[in-house]
Formats: sequence, C-alpha cells, structure tokens
Amino acid sequence: MALTESGEGFRVKAASGGLCVDVKRASKSGGMAVQQQVCGDGTSQVWKATEVGEAYHLVNANSGKCLNLKGGLAQQDSCDEASSKSWRLRAVSDVAPKPTTSPSSASASASPSASPSASGSPSASPSKRAAPTASATRPRTPSQGTALGAWPNAPAGEPVSATIEVPVSYDGGMKRYSGSGELGGGGQDEDQDALFELADGAVLKNVILGAPAADGIHCLGSCTLQNVWWEDVGEDAATFKGTSASARYTIDGGGARYADDKVFQHNGAGTVTIKNFQVEDFGKLYRSCGNCDTQYERHVIVSNVRATDGGQSLVGINANYGDTAELSGITVVGGELDVCERFQGNESGDEPTKLGSGADGTHCRYSSSSIKYQ
Repeated sequence: MALTESGEGFRVKAASGGLCVDVKRASKSGGMAVQQQVCGDGTSQVWKATEVGEAYHLVNANSGKCLNLKGGLAQQDSCDEASSKSWRLRAVSDVAPKPTTSPSSASASASPSASPSASGSPSASPSKRAAPTASATRPRTPSQGTALGAWPNAPAGEPVSATIEVPVSYDGGMKRYSGSGELGGGGQDEDQDALFELADGAVLKNVILGAPAADGIHCLGSCTLQNVWWEDVGEDAATFKGTSASARYTIDGGGARYADDKVFQHNGAGTVTIKNFQVEDFGKLYRSCGNCDTQYERHVIVSNVRATDGGQSLVGINANYGDTAELSGITVVGGELDVCERFQGNESGDEPTKLGSGADGTHCRYSSSSIKYQ
C-alpha cells in the first residue's frame, strides 16, 4: 500500500492495481464495508492518522469513523480502544503522514496481525510505522476453484453514444466504456438500449463497463463474455435473448457490483453458465424471466462464484417451465441470502408467484457443501 497526501489526510492506494481504499457508497454508517475503488476526489477515500499510544487510528474524513477489521473483513466503525481499530505504520521514507491527537485514545496500541509494508512517498517517521498493516479490502480468493482476480483499474475511458455491435469478436483492451448521449441516463427504466450487442456466437472480452452502463450487454444468441467487469450495473449487466434451446451463454471471469435488481437477465431459451465470477452489492445474480411475453425452458450453471452483500437471491428460476439451476463452489459473504428461488412464471406480464427456495434435487440442484458462508 502507498500513502498519498490529500488535503488534511492521505489516500491509501494499492501498490498492485492502483485502486484506493474507500468506504462503500461514501456511507457514514457504522459497519459499512471498506473496499477498493477507482481513485477519485471524494472525502470517503481520505483518511486521517490519529495517534493512539504507539499506534494510529485511521479516521475517514467523510464519516469520522475508524477503519476496523471484523471477521477478517474491513469496515468502518465508531472509534474506540479496540485493538482491531489500531494500526502500526512502518517507515519507508522520510515523509510522514500528519497525525492529529485524539483526546479519547491513550492506551490502545495493539494492531491487526498482518503486516505488509507500505510503499510510495508519504510514510511515517522512523519511530512509527508507515501504512496500514493489513489490507483494507475484502479477500478476493475463494476456498474453491480458480482464484478470482482483483478489480481492474481502467487506463482509459471510451464514451458510447450508440450501441456497439459485435458480429464476431471484440477485445476492449481493458478500457472503460460508459454511456453518453441517449445511453447516458443511468436509470433503471426497462427497454433501454445496450452498450454492446452481440450477434449469435460472438465473443466480448477484456471490457470494463463504467457508469452509466445503460442496459449493459445484449446477446442475441449464444455468446461468450470473458473477463468483463461492470463497475456499476445499469438496468441489467447482460440480457440473453437467443430463441434456440441449444443456445449457450458463457460468463467466464470478471465481476459486477451495485445492481439494484438483477445482474444477468435470461429472457430467451438455452443455458447460461456463470463461472469464476464475483458479484457485490446486488439484488439477484441471475433471473430466468418470470413474466416475458414468450417463455422458454431455461437452465443456469453457476460455479466458483463469490457473492458479497447480496440482497434477495443468487438465482431465480421458473419451475413450471422446467428450469434448472446447478450450483457449486459458491462463497456467500455478508449474509445468508436465498441461494435458489423457484417461481411460477407466466406470459401475462403479472408478477410471478414464488413457490419456494432451497435445494430440491429437481430444479435447484446443489448440496450443502457447495455453499460456503463467510
């Protein structure tokens, strides 16, 4: 971690990836997650070093709350003498963060056990230590399957004012694509256009979708989304529209966050496979359309997925149309959401009726060992 001065405090920047430690959604609430975000101008990324005996409190400039480790995860909480809120900093140069004195903190000096050294310009004086001694991000490697990568930092931006059509293959080179003009509304309205539209059999890879993201990606038939990242999901991250039962839609790698409702919407027929993927702060990861004008039998396979701060469910399927969901290697962080929900779908446009949730061996197929809670 590198410390960079910012106003009356400093930013904590990852040496690998270049992302900044930030309070989720600039919240002022205690218990809110602290995680990596693209570096910006907000005060939720600014931290003040307040001396606490032989250590420091790292106080967020926006909320006034202290960086804390709880259950192995980073969050902000009220400042007190708990050892999990005290940080030792290690000197790596002759520039020190400017500490302030806290009248209520005189004796807390224990620090979290991890101790990677900081690098970069600002650091503590030789008698103190120079950067948080533990990473302030959620762990990104699940206990099962392929390790999941850190969120990327896009080197360049690409405004999209009209849908980009992909007939065969498109490699974005890890640029950020964000809606502008008619695609720049940023709302949750239905029937928005997509940033990318993929023809049957097309491949989209190495793309970051920024905000606003409109309706994300539309697949008109089978498609592959490889290493695609959604920084802030729009209406949906991707919608699958193929009408053939043999259609195959594959999401391999990447991640999505900040989905008010669905991440992946399955309106057409065929099978969706979601693997080696991470999702944060979402309503549902996958939904088989519950009230489309034309309904199909649909299938979803979810493997090696890390789901953090989920709201409603991981997957939702329609039992009356013969839908199935197969799940394995799932890690759920921050609550016990419904892993698999079953609905009575319809073609009338009415809200579908929920039939139940949990493994049933027919529609929701997984074992208890396939789901790990943290």
